[in-house]
Amino acid sequence: MDAASLLDVSLPEDLLQPLLTASNSSSLKEALEILIEYSRTVVGRFDLASKNILAKVLQLTQSIPNSSCQYLLLSLKLLRNLSAGEITNQNSFIEKNGVGLVLGLLRSMGLESDLDRGIIRTALLVLANVLLAGEKHQRAIWCQFFPDEFVTLAGLRSQETSDPLCMIIYICCDGSPGLFEEFSGDKGLPVMAEIVRTVSLVGFKEDWFKLLVSRTCVEETHFPILFSNLCQVCASGNCEDSNSRDDTFSSEQAFLLRIIAEIVNERIEEITVPHDFALCVLGIFKRSIGGVDFFSRSKSSLPTALTAINVLGYSLSILRDICAREVPAGSNEDLSDVVDALQSYGLIELLLSLLRDLEPPAIIQKVMSLNENQEGTSVYLSKTCPYIGFRKDIVAVIGNSVYRRKHMQDEIRERDGILLLLQQCVVDEDNPFLREWSIWCVRNLLEGNAENQRVIADLELQGSIDLPELAGLGLKVEVDQKTRRAKLVNVPSKA
Repeated sequence: MDAASLLDVSLPEDLLQPLLTASNSSSLKEALEILIEYSRTVVGRFDLASKNILAKVLQLTQSIPNSSCQYLLLSLKLLRNLSAGEITNQNSFIEKNGVGLVLGLLRSMGLESDLDRGIIRTALLVLANVLLAGEKHQRAIWCQFFPDEFVTLAGLRSQETSDPLCMIIYICCDGSPGLFEEFSGDKGLPVMAEIVRTVSLVGFKEDWFKLLVSRTCVEETHFPILFSNLCQVCASGNCEDSNSRDDTFSSEQAFLLRIIAEIVNERIEEITVPHDFALCVLGIFKRSIGGVDFFSRSKSSLPTALTAINVLGYSLSILRDICAREVPAGSNEDLSDVVDALQSYGLIELLLSLLRDLEPPAIIQKVMSLNENQEGTSVYLSKTCPYIGFRKDIVAVIGNSVYRRKHMQDEIRERDGILLLLQQCVVDEDNPFLREWSIWCVRNLLEGNAENQRVIADLELQGSIDLPELAGLGLKVEVDQKTRRAKLVNVPSKA
């Protein structure tokens, strides 16, 4: 007698017979396979609910030996289908202590062992289908899994399990503000940190992880603590402290910023960014500058092989998109105050300083090199872009910040930044779309600002040198003989 026949014989008659009858089959394996297929339909789920099949399957999961993984997986798949949108089955699952039975099954098999991830995933999908019935069902699952079981599940470095786990946590938190308060507290954020660690290693296929990150980090104010939990470089949670000398970041922190950058870019029109979040990102950007070697030329775009550079780039990308959003007419949002807050913490001053320290774009360096060869002088040593697109990202943040914000346009002029930004209006192979972003930036600087327009009109430079690449753009570079700095001007059109 094979193992399957032995299992059929060992099961109680009052447990086995209803399953065989409902499926019109003669063996347990065949019965489960038939019922799984039948329960895919609304009619099938309703019919099996009237026969109380879910309760029998719950009993079955308790009776099957842990060594019979195939039967456990089939049973869980049937439970998953039965609880999909069928309220009678969803209620029965809670009433029959299905949550406790599933948890007991996972514990008995050892969540920390190399258990077949397919069994864990299917068990989590069962719970996910049940909790869709409403807050009562969500709380029944939450109270048995939060926080310890969630932490253990989050620690399984498997995409198969992390995706449904994120779904369960997000749906519970979305359906009950009280549960989200627990999740964002001292007991819950370690769960989120463990999820980030796992996803940073194994990735994700479904959007539940990004929705959870968005809710926790962008829409609410818990980003600083979560970021700190991923690496104790900011143990106080005060991410705005730019004077910290600890410029070390973890790869998990860089990954979290990467995901947040995607979220802010994709959903900036839907979400309101809290001040604390924006200022924290600015603080991280300031700290990351100290950990980057600006004298080692990079030919890599984000993500690079270096964590500090990734933190620098993704925090800058987030700032770019925060500053890009327009407040809809008649809206009560205080987005302009967010940008003003960034300005008051030195955003514009910092970005102009970084841009000044960078070596000029390659096309302008050619002009300067030609002139210096003629004069017998040498080009001064400047910093390089730590990743492809860094210069463009700086210009983009500035351009978005000054859009219809006269006080910020004025700050650029007062800090002698207009000529610096004009110099960026060129094609640069290390900064795709630099010219387009720079033109957008200059356009925003001039819009509705007579003082800035007057600065452009009054430019008087000496030592003009033409270059074919610039002439094709209607531009020319002029080098100041005293400062040795290149400046970009328009070529007057001929009548």
